[in-house]
Amino acid sequence: MKSLAGVVVILPAIVVWELVTRRLGDTDFPPPTSIVARMHELWFSGPVARLFLTDEAVANILPSLGRMFAGWFLAAFIGVVAGVALGRSRVAADYVDALIEFGRAVPPPLLLPLFLALFQAGLATQLAAIVSGVIWPVLLNSIDGARNVDRTYTETATVFGLSRPQRLRRIVIPAASPKIFAGLRLSLSLALILMVISEVFGSTDGIGYQLLVAQRSFDTPGVWATIALLGILGYIVNALFVLAERRLLIWHRQANRTP
Repeated sequence: MKSLAGVVVILPAIVVWELVTRRLGDTDFPPPTSIVARMHELWFSGPVARLFLTDEAVANILPSLGRMFAGWFLAAFIGVVAGVALGRSRVAADYVDALIEFGRAVPPPLLLPLFLALFQAGLATQLAAIVSGVIWPVLLNSIDGARNVDRTYTETATVFGLSRPQRLRRIVIPAASPKIFAGLRLSLSLALILMVISEVFGSTDGIGYQLLVAQRSFDTPGVWATIALLGILGYIVNALFVLAERRLLIWHRQANRTP
């Protein structure tokens, strides 16, 4: 029902966009049909054996997704491990609280010049840019989830004599997982954005680089086509993550279901 409502809103908006832009003839705002045609030409006019991906798509989309997921997985690992540890230790959290507040207040794009100076343009700079912005939602949600485990669970673990590793594996992480997954989902969207920004400033391939090339060559339909591609990729990645989250956390919904 929600998807149908979205289609009802989007389709008329696209029709109006098409009619208005064709009427005005503004080259900066091409009609949707021109954008789709340019997308097909740039990315999806390849052979069936390659799922219609062109050489341009293989050379740019796949490396971009590789960087995005590499940065996201690295940030997720660091954020979850550090977040759960800090969430279970109030003393440690108090020591690093000021550092965390300072770090999360710095806009990640502003760190790009620093990373370029440290690592030069390349994969290391791109991963550093992604991790520096993506880690905060994961870290903060992991801290919150691990800190607010129901006391009934921890007291039950004490009664049964569970060791610290057993408590962590059987009690803390499962109880904190809804919060952790919320942070992971938010960070995935940020990873896509930072992937594009890092490629604009320090890459010779990728979706962000192609966006810059289209802008510099005054290929307005190409710019819009790349933006549309990013929107589609973001939607697909988010939908796949939500599907995985529902499968992995089905036990949580069943436990909270009212009898």
